[in-house]
Amino acid sequence: MEALISWIIEPFQYPFMMRALWAGLAVGSVCAILSCYLVLKGWSLMGDAISHAVLPGIVVAYVVGIALPIGAFVSGLACALLTGYIKENSRVKEDTVMGIVFSGMFALGLVMFAKVETDQHLLHILFGNMLGISDFEFWQTVIISVIVFCVMVVFRHDFLLYCFDKSHARVAGLPVTLLHYGLLIMLALTIVATIQAVGVIMVVAMLVSPGITAFVLTKKFTNMLTIALSVSIGSTLAGTLISFHIDGATSACIVLVQAFCFIVALSFAKFRTYLGKAKPLAVRTECNEQ
Repeated sequence: MEALISWIIEPFQYPFMMRALWAGLAVGSVCAILSCYLVLKGWSLMGDAISHAVLPGIVVAYVVGIALPIGAFVSGLACALLTGYIKENSRVKEDTVMGIVFSGMFALGLVMFAKVETDQHLLHILFGNMLGISDFEFWQTVIISVIVFCVMVVFRHDFLLYCFDKSHARVAGLPVTLLHYGLLIMLALTIVATIQAVGVIMVVAMLVSPGITAFVLTKKFTNMLTIALSVSIGSTLAGTLISFHIDGATSACIVLVQAFCFIVALSFAKFRTYLGKAKPLAVRTECNEQ
């Protein structure tokens, strides 16, 4: 027992591990809440698109000399707006449009990055650097995460109705257009906050895994939010611990734990469904015997 306690406590004796943990909890919490709405709306690929599309904005922001998150936010939002415009003015489906837009913007970002002299490491942008996050980046991540979290909690019912049934939301008098772009802005801000810690690639998993794990376990949205938040926080704690002891990438370990949670949840849901079908059959058999 003492060995287990020591195994858990040891990593958090180091300041950089504590900073990584708090940053992970901040982005994990907001990603968990937002992922439930993305899964319900069917926007899982939208998070993938925006996260890849921020790279050109990061490069431009570095060249111009402004804060990198500003460039990332503008680039990500431009991707979302461009996707919506092409979808509304062509016969191409939204998922197809997102595929070409985000891959094109990501490729543009890679070309621009190769042509610019910078001290930024490409791997840190792609996969994050939780253990090396600076104090400024830490507070920037936490503040953006708290703002998005508060907005999603305050307007949770409005966003829920919009994601579930846009027509019903319009009939109910809700500003559907404002909610649409509001959700896109919250998604872009979340990705900007998360990139500092987990990078462009891993943010996709953090925006999908908690929500889809909760989705297979419950049909009630309130429970879905609770489960997603629990999965995300638990995965962050477990992933941070594991990464320290195996000397692995922290963000990758967190995503692996989230993937494991999804597999367990899916297996449990299948087993529960099987039991639900087997019990009525057993009851009918007993009735026939009587």
